[in-house]
Amino acid sequence: MSAMEKTRSGLPVSKTMLLPKEEMLEIQRKEKKIVIGIPSDLPKVEYRVPLTPQAVDLLVSYGHEIYIETGAGMQASYSDREYSEAGAVIVEKREEIFQCDIILRVAPFNCEEIDLLRGHQVVISNMQTEAQCLEKIAQKKITCIAYEYLEDEEGFLPAVDQMSQILGVTAITIASEYLSTSRGGKGVLFGDVTGITPAELVILGSGTAAEFAARAALGLGILVKMFDTSVADLNKLENKLGRRIFTSVFYPKVLKKALVSADAVIGAMPFNSTPQFKVSEELVKEMKENSVIIDLNVSQGGCFETTHCTDLKNPTYRKHGVIHYCAPNIPSLVARTASISLSNTLIPLLLAIGENGGVDSYIKHSKGFRKGVYLYQGILTNHDVGRRFNLPSNDIELLLAMY
Repeated sequence: MSAMEKTRSGLPVSKTMLLPKEEMLEIQRKEKKIVIGIPSDLPKVEYRVPLTPQAVDLLVSYGHEIYIETGAGMQASYSDREYSEAGAVIVEKREEIFQCDIILRVAPFNCEEIDLLRGHQVVISNMQTEAQCLEKIAQKKITCIAYEYLEDEEGFLPAVDQMSQILGVTAITIASEYLSTSRGGKGVLFGDVTGITPAELVILGSGTAAEFAARAALGLGILVKMFDTSVADLNKLENKLGRRIFTSVFYPKVLKKALVSADAVIGAMPFNSTPQFKVSEELVKEMKENSVIIDLNVSQGGCFETTHCTDLKNPTYRKHGVIHYCAPNIPSLVARTASISLSNTLIPLLLAIGENGGVDSYIKHSKGFRKGVYLYQGILTNHDVGRRFNLPSNDIELLLAMY
């Protein structure tokens, strides 16, 4: 037989059936074990941890390795023992964590921590906020991915949305706490009692944090007034809330009248809106003695001229008789809830990274994940970040075509 050969069973087989099937090899996924390190953020007054023990257990079941610094989950009520039983390796020496292929954390790195990185690694965290640190981490050819910019395939920001929900609800509990007499506030119940005029809350913004703050406040019977730059956005917000409330654009006289009578004011402009300040120092002077300001946008420049960054150890200060709460990582106050939320966001991404053969392959595969990259192998790829720090940036699509 020339075109056909016989198998041992006597059945004919074409010689072409014995040739390698190149098409099938091309579409096979090249799964890769990933090695993840999780350093403690406690020295930075950050209590969230990016992966829960349950998430670690799932990742380990897929063959991945997780190294976590001892005590990293303590403030989120996760013990080293829970992580160890889930399959993580508990590391005493901080330096060892920074040698892993992928570093997961919440807070951005400082310059001392960047020195511990070996280089040519992947860092997934909140975005670097100092130009000096950004330039230093770029020199080590690190690929940096920010939670703030991660998108799904429909352009939705899952990490931002989840943290904004937590942020909005937590802001109401903070306002309630600091209006109490024990905190030096007005001694006002942040709620509604029969026969007593309800407390008044002003919210600046109409994004997710503003929406969830309004939901929580309305549930307590608080009188809510909301301001935004867009009437259309305010209308969408009312539709989401399912009720009519006081809304207005930033008319100076209307805003002043609302601030003068407010017991608490929350700055909650949407993420990446670059809010600058919507309330001048002169307007803050007009507010009630011992009223409360909570600026949820302080890390982006703030909504109030009188705000500056604090931390959770000393989150407040007084200016013109008004209590200012300006810690940038408010979700850490509910560290366990926030950690579960962040872990839920990261798990499908980490599994996909393994399935696609590593971070570089997944960056090329996923447009949404690619949006989260602001440094690719040390090259700045996010134009917004470049403008913020006055640094040149490159198009990541062009870079991927080169590598």
